[in-house]
Amino acid sequence: MEDLEKLKYPIGHFECPEKISKDDIANWITVLDTLPKRLSNLVHNFSEEQLNTPYREGGWTVRQVIHHMADSHHHSYTRFKWALTENRPLIKVYEEKLWSELIDAKTAPISLSLSYLTALHAKLVYLLNHIESVDFEKSYIHPEGSVNVSVAENIGKYAWHSNHHFAHIENLALSKGW
Repeated sequence: MEDLEKLKYPIGHFECPEKISKDDIANWITVLDTLPKRLSNLVHNFSEEQLNTPYREGGWTVRQVIHHMADSHHHSYTRFKWALTENRPLIKVYEEKLWSELIDAKTAPISLSLSYLTALHAKLVYLLNHIESVDFEKSYIHPEGSVNVSVAENIGKYAWHSNHHFAHIENLALSKGW
């Protein structure tokens, strides 16, 4: 069971600092800024067979993970915009497991999501680097548990999410000797 947990959460679960510092935010933005290039460099020589390999037994394939990252970060970008423009909006969740079973997640070229992540993260990083410090305190409400999520915390969540899925693919590649 411990091994499965390590495969599912290779970098552990996200733990938000009680007090988010400017350094935390800057470091998280750097992760978001560098993810598209790091991810592209990691998978650029993967064969179709490698892309269709699950990162763990019963898990998503590398292809599905990459398309999931694009879908998830798309939702996150929208959540940032809502939090910055509305008063604590209630967001909509999406069924990520069902999205990962759609034909595009299972068969589309990864170049589509890699290009999308490059553009999306460039816009997101630009936005986050140019908002006022008070904007980091703005928030949205996540309907699962009515949890208040600040812009600052969401930056951390998506930096973690970036590294979390990057580690899935990197650990698979290392274990297979790719």
